[in-house]
Amino acid sequence: MAKFKLDEVDHQILDMLIENTRTPFTDIAKKLLISAGTVHVRVKKMEEAGIITGSSLTLDYGKLGYSFIAYVGVYINKTSQTTFVLERIAQIPFVTVAHVTTGKFNIFCKIRARDTNHAKNVIFLLDDIDGVYRTETMISLEESINDKKRLMHSIFQDLV
Repeated sequence: MAKFKLDEVDHQILDMLIENTRTPFTDIAKKLLISAGTVHVRVKKMEEAGIITGSSLTLDYGKLGYSFIAYVGVYINKTSQTTFVLERIAQIPFVTVAHVTTGKFNIFCKIRARDTNHAKNVIFLLDDIDGVYRTETMISLEESINDKKRLMHSIFQDLV
């Protein structure tokens, strides 16, 4: 499969969309001094190439009452139980991310909760899954860096 070539205009379009996925194509076009049709065509091509796979909405979970974040390492009895355990984890709505990992844990999860008591209950749900023999929890004190743009700019530099 050939690598899709991004030029500087594509980079600038992506930069603005990462900043705010709801930015109208007309606004992007005005800032870049190109037509809205050009923006539309370029975005469509990046979607077709699989570079853009969707858009997302960013929520302020703190304002919704879910500011408590913890990371939970999950140990399972046998690696053959991974799929089963992941299917059960997917049923817990407060687990927002789960990775199958190497190293210390079999699965590493991010949870969001209202407070420590709520987090405890979510962790107990993880502990109760058949095949899980232990969990280890780390509480996030602060999300200090969450910057997709820095990564995107590094990737662009590698593509040049």
